[in-house]
Amino acid sequence: MAPNPKLKKIINQEVGSFFIAKVQDLIKISRLPVPPTRTSTHILIFLTSGQASMKIGFNSVKIHKNECLIVPTGQVFSYDKYEVNEGFLCNFDHNFLLGKIGSTDLLKDFEFLTIWGNPFIKSNGEIAKYIAQSFQRILNEYVQNGLKNTNIIQSHLIAVLCELNEFYNPLSNSKSKTAVALTNKFKELLHQNIRSKHLVTDYASLLNVSPNHLNKTVKQITQKSTSKWIDETLILEAKVLLFQTTLPINEIAAELGMYDPSYFSRLFKKYVGISPSRYRKMIEKS
Repeated sequence: MAPNPKLKKIINQEVGSFFIAKVQDLIKISRLPVPPTRTSTHILIFLTSGQASMKIGFNSVKIHKNECLIVPTGQVFSYDKYEVNEGFLCNFDHNFLLGKIGSTDLLKDFEFLTIWGNPFIKSNGEIAKYIAQSFQRILNEYVQNGLKNTNIIQSHLIAVLCELNEFYNPLSNSKSKTAVALTNKFKELLHQNIRSKHLVTDYASLLNVSPNHLNKTVKQITQKSTSKWIDETLILEAKVLLFQTTLPINEIAAELGMYDPSYFSRLFKKYVGISPSRYRKMIEKS
């Protein structure tokens, strides 16, 4: 199944670009389901009514009124049903936020824009009104003038991100900042190197720690083993390639650094329940 070209443009824009629209308007150009897809920019969805569901990585997330869902650059997401809702969808990358107003130091404060961040933020009623008003102001400017007055759009968008940051809760409540930092760095390296590095020892070496220490730390913070993180990320990468390319199964396995197609198929079936070829046929029929 080929994605709607308009929707594909929205979720995979060029570096330095920006897009905003009302969520309810995007339903008109959506073609569902949307199989696992990697975004090249940040996607931010804020609802003013209704609900929206999405799978981000291996986790399912549902948001309601006054809540926000974030898909950071590089993350894999999918969704498969129409839902009654209203709100705003904003698409941007780091470069768009940099300029006269933004700064790299400011962006470092927004953990929700990282691959390891919590994709769910809930605001309260009063602040939600301010956020909705800011989004509406951004939308009005974008519709009327495009990106002619980027300073106006940037200033309101940064204000929204700062408001959301006040309500942000990290995924881990661990008191050990060192353990959290190591785990987050592991997740970042995992997404960067998944096509070439599949062993716990690979990542332990990159992080200058022992495999045992890395395993123990990641399990403590995420309740999931390091090897399972590696396997699940491999499967997500495989799903993206099965959807976005026409490569044969054996070439997809090779793209993932797995030169035994039968092992790749067994691993895929272990986590997905069906073979890679059957998964691709299921996508094509949907």
